[in-house]
Amino acid sequence: MLKLEHLTKQYKGGKKAVTDLSIHVHPGDIYGFIGQNGAGKTTTIKCVVGIHDFDEGEITIDGLSVIKNPLECKKHLAYIPDNPDLYDYLTGIQYLNFIADVFELSAEERKSAIETEAHDFGIYDSLGDLISSYSHGMKQKLAIIGALIHHPRLLILDEPFVGLDPEAALKLKEKMKALCAEGSAVFFSTHVLDVAEKLCNRIAMISHGKLVLEGNTEEVMGNKSLEQIFMEVAANGKTD
Repeated sequence: MLKLEHLTKQYKGGKKAVTDLSIHVHPGDIYGFIGQNGAGKTTTIKCVVGIHDFDEGEITIDGLSVIKNPLECKKHLAYIPDNPDLYDYLTGIQYLNFIADVFELSAEERKSAIETEAHDFGIYDSLGDLISSYSHGMKQKLAIIGALIHHPRLLILDEPFVGLDPEAALKLKEKMKALCAEGSAVFFSTHVLDVAEKLCNRIAMISHGKLVLEGNTEEVMGNKSLEQIFMEVAANGKTD
């Protein structure tokens, strides 16, 4: 579903944010992407979704190159950044209809999807309000609904649980599992290690832009907790 092969991203001044990163997210995977602040997680994600270019390597989504087929790749995915930047002058329903237009959903498809997701996340009655009046958590929920209504083949999230109340966080986990049960994949960064430990079937951890460990969650953890492994990486840049 998602392949990163020898991805390298270098910023002006010569600093490498990501170095020779290779990972493979399969259909059905809930894949956790873990690392300290500044480790290169967000940079990697922005390369995947086409916000950043990159210097070396290849990224493919469902077999399509993000360089050669950028629009086709975007049709297959949905992306939620860590701080969604929505259109404050639109109402919630106008925003969702705009997203539905982008993905060419029929009137019947969008009505059903919007009603279902908005009820599930508890903001249906607020869809007629301006987004500028929404709390941070409501904006996060609206962004999630916008990402889900076209049933993406690949859902990419950057710190998705920040700002969500416990009920919404639980609902998002259920949605992630349901998508993957249908053959889609989820790739997300998080600092909430107990969530990654319980939710993800595969994880990767990076430090200073380099892959430190990757694989099935149980195999990567062994007899340690993910928190213990994270602290080892934070201290040493590698695990024992």
